Amino acid sequence: MWFLAVLWASCLLVGTHSQGSASFRRANAGSGRCQYTFTVDSPTEATCPAPGSSPEMDALKSRLGLLEALVARLVGGEAVSGSSQGSGSQSGLQDAYNQVMGENAQLQREKQRLDRQVQDLQQRMEELRQEAERLRSRPCMQQPPPRVPQNDNSFRPGSGPALSHLVSRPGNPQGDKSSLRDPAWHYENPGYQELTAVVTEVSAPNSSPNPEGPTDITGCGDLVWVQDPEMHRKADSIAGKYGVWMQDPEAKEPYGPEMVWRIDAVGSEVRQLFGYENMDQLSRGFPTKVLLLPEPMESTGATMYKGSLYYQRRLSRTLLRYDLLSESIAARRDLPHAGFHGQFPYSWGGYTDIDLAVDENGLWVIYSTNKAKGAIVISQLDPHNLEVKGTWETKIRKTSVANAFMICGKMYTIASYTSPNTTVNYMYDTATSQGKTISVPFKNRYRYNSMVDYNPVERKLYAWDNYYMMSYKVRLGKQE
Repeated sequence: MWFLAVLWASCLLVGTHSQGSASFRRANAGSGRCQYTFTVDSPTEATCPAPGSSPEMDALKSRLGLLEALVARLVGGEAVSGSSQGSGSQSGLQDAYNQVMGENAQLQREKQRLDRQVQDLQQRMEELRQEAERLRSRPCMQQPPPRVPQNDNSFRPGSGPALSHLVSRPGNPQGDKSSLRDPAWHYENPGYQELTAVVTEVSAPNSSPNPEGPTDITGCGDLVWVQDPEMHRKADSIAGKYGVWMQDPEAKEPYGPEMVWRIDAVGSEVRQLFGYENMDQLSRGFPTKVLLLPEPMESTGATMYKGSLYYQRRLSRTLLRYDLLSESIAARRDLPHAGFHGQFPYSWGGYTDIDLAVDENGLWVIYSTNKAKGAIVISQLDPHNLEVKGTWETKIRKTSVANAFMICGKMYTIASYTSPNTTVNYMYDTATSQGKTISVPFKNRYRYNSMVDYNPVERKLYAWDNYYMMSYKVRLGKQE
């Protein structure tokens, strides 16, 4: 019976697992009986792990496979093929990899931008260091305090009610009223025009023993004496580091001959023209008229003549005539072949390539060209349409002098803009087309003179010296 049971079980296993293989074995049971044994291979089932296998081992293998796929993608290898169950995980890894690479590229761009900023800052620090060394090497000079009117407290900033001034803009000749004080009483952050400074120290000979200077003559003559400067106003804001101020020698309505005009020239958009009733109002700091020029001005070469402001348009060789009555551009003309925007400036820089001037003979312009190789060129202009009426070429380089002005058809140059005691060192006569070296003492009281112009009616030089608006009386005679 035992044999039959074993045989039946074996046959049952064979029938159930027909795909397995069976073996039959006969052995002595030790009691004189034979023992017959059938062996059938058991099939691999889901619940029966393979030899050497476990759930933990399978999970570890799965994670290793995913890790191998990620490493292969990071090193640029081919994608690791996997089973259909791992395709979702590989897609997630691909998205994560793409995100990481995108962030890495963005970080690289940010690093390059920061590197450029660091280089720019280092260059700027070096420039400031060199400028500090230059300033430390210069002797110090105590500046006298600006003159402040004491007889009327109502004009002091903040001590009384603000005045209402007429502010005019292009296209609005009548203007609109607003409360506006002198620009020195508020600070704006203007863009700077580039400055180049070549210091030329020139010692002046002893001044004339006569405190009033040589005897003046009636009409025109040579410049023989310049009085010590008189200070009229200080521009307190950074926009007034340098600029231009003037009176019209042939003023027209609606403005009288005592009207004073001023432009602060530091900035990338220089367009404000301030008008004061007279010198006293300039000193007090209350403009009665503020005009907004329709096109920006370049540097300190502007002048006033016959009811118009003449100036150079920014970043061009174009000359403009701005009519004060209509408050509009009345004429424009390119100055032929003139250098501009730093090509042939005065030694102090400031884009002073084109300098307009007025004297007893009319309107002039002082400049240079490539043909003249940097030597000063003088042209006389028609004040109505700016047409060139005549041109003269000198033998003195424009970048070697600090400033220039016209008196009686003669051009004069100043040797240095920083030396407290320098000279008017050269004269060119357009009537004879001859130039010569001269030596007339001239003082830069505040040691940064960026503008010098002549007024033939007042017989004075107007200058802008390191925030200060100065004037110099002059005498004409006969040069020895």
